[in-house]
Amino acid sequence: MEKLGEILRDRGSRYAVSGGPVAGRAGVAVALAELRRDKKYAKATHNSWACVLSEGGPQKGDDGEAGAGAVILRMLERAELRDHLVVVTRWYGGVPLGGDRFAHVVTCVRAYLDALGRAG
Repeated sequence: MEKLGEILRDRGSRYAVSGGPVAGRAGVAVALAELRRDKKYAKATHNSWACVLSEGGPQKGDDGEAGAGAVILRMLERAELRDHLVVVTRWYGGVPLGGDRFAHVVTCVRAYLDALGRAG
């Protein structure tokens, strides 16, 4: 997994994005476990993720950040990115962000897709 690191901060919350190619649902589990082996990411409040698998279709996980996985998934589908996991990590800063949290997920995924040279 490539970790682009912190992308933005808002009212104490910090957001980062990571990702990499995966092979099937088992590959997703391995990649998520690898990310969480990093103590910094293991201590995150949320590691929301999504991918579109060639065999298995769309997959997502909110990790407690309701709706975040769906936002990531829509962006991956638009970019036609297959067999590639994208994880948006949030460290909660103590202040609820409301709908702004979805804009921050979009910003993170866009940064990741830009780093890959894909339209987001």
